[in-house]
Amino acid sequence: MSSRSVHPEIGVCGLSCRLCPLYHAEGESRCGGCKSESRMAVGCSLITCAVKRKGIEFCWDCGESGVCGKWKKHREFGREHDSFVCYQRLEDNISRISRSGVDEFEEEQKIRGGLLREMLLEFNEGRSRTHFCIAATVLEVEELRSALNKARKRSEGLEMKEKSRVLRAILGEVAGRRGYSLKLRK
Repeated sequence: MSSRSVHPEIGVCGLSCRLCPLYHAEGESRCGGCKSESRMAVGCSLITCAVKRKGIEFCWDCGESGVCGKWKKHREFGREHDSFVCYQRLEDNISRISRSGVDEFEEEQKIRGGLLREMLLEFNEGRSRTHFCIAATVLEVEELRSALNKARKRSEGLEMKEKSRVLRAILGEVAGRRGYSLKLRK
């Protein structure tokens, strides 16, 4: 694989870097994605194995992906827990990519990322970044659009703190109906 990734904002394991709180951080703590120069330098075991050792961009491109203990353990952990990035949709991401291809998946992630940026710009009082990132990961695109539109109408004229509460409440209602958690699972 060349030193430049074809899909730099999709992690080697199937996570969307665009929806990670660290991707939207400011200053030195900002992460440019799993395949950015800084993350490649530190790396995770999956990056080291796939990108550095085997020269492939994604774990599912590996001939050993079906029997890889490292990737299996990562996916199993993701079914129950989140480290910092939201893993609730990891299996859905991998399934979607295998059905429709990584390019179609990336297009959806760009839409989700755009909606997340709108949430952060218009509703983040400084403490809701992770919450909004999780919502952008687990809710459907149309649910996110609808929640944003409702929040804009309901919060017109309010201060940022109140605006944030309005959007968080709307997202919480949608997540509750769908049985999703908008909190990190530890």
